[in-house]
Amino acid sequence: MDKTLLLEIVTPDGLIVSSKVEEVYLPGSQGDMDILPGHAPLITSLKIGELHYKRDKQVYYLAVNRGFAEITPSRATVLVDTAEPAVDIDADRARAAKARAEEKLKNLTSRDMEYPQQMEALERARVRLRVAEKAPRE
Repeated sequence: MDKTLLLEIVTPDGLIVSSKVEEVYLPGSQGDMDILPGHAPLITSLKIGELHYKRDKQVYYLAVNRGFAEITPSRATVLVDTAEPAVDIDADRARAAKARAEEKLKNLTSRDMEYPQQMEALERARVRLRVAEKAPRE
């Protein structure tokens, strides 16, 4: 059996990753999951979170924003709204977005119409910061 699977990560802007990998970690909406070659077929929704994959014994991290994944024994196709590699994340922008969301949330209750959007913005910023910290140091 092949010890790799083809990982393809696609956003509305195009193909972000297309590579043979040893492992993929996905932020499933019903729980995070680790995908290895030979995995049973599966279709799942994804939440805002960290996706990482292992290729040639090195781990690559991305911040993703909602979507779906289709898994077969030899392939993982990930369709998400956004996918930002750790090396491309501007931590200062993410910190500013986090501060803006926290400030707006101070004046909202869970019944306000804007509350869910601000909670989502806060979660995206937190994930982006967490993933940015995992970028390789130069």
